[in-house]
Amino acid sequence: MKVVLLKDVKDMGRAHTEVEVSAGHALNFLIPRKMAVPATAGALKQAGLRVQQVVDRKELDVKLVEDRLAVLAEEKVTITKKANEQGHLYDGVDAKELAEAAQLPEEVIKLEKSIKELGTFDVPVAYGANFGKFSVEIVAE
Repeated sequence: MKVVLLKDVKDMGRAHTEVEVSAGHALNFLIPRKMAVPATAGALKQAGLRVQQVVDRKELDVKLVEDRLAVLAEEKVTITKKANEQGHLYDGVDAKELAEAAQLPEEVIKLEKSIKELGTFDVPVAYGANFGKFSVEIVAE
């Protein structure tokens, strides 16, 4: 039986793709749990439209990240945190906090470990095949 997956299913396929499964598996497991629908002409057309929407959204996200990185290349992001006399932060700056300060999605920031000192740091960014970086300055309160 052919079905169109509504969600990613392990060892079966990605969402919005058509797969061939046994009728029992489709009728007793996938369809009742709203993981798939029968592969009708309407379902296949709708799946194609959803795939195109995902592709368009990814292209738009890449464009927005590239534009934001171009702006960040000219300016420096500043984050204010509490620190001791030696310049060590009480609470480290992680990717989530950097993403909020830089107005970027958290998944594009590729920080190996959190920043735990005062100073200026280059933060690597990767989105798809694109790479870049921006500067962040951590200052004491």
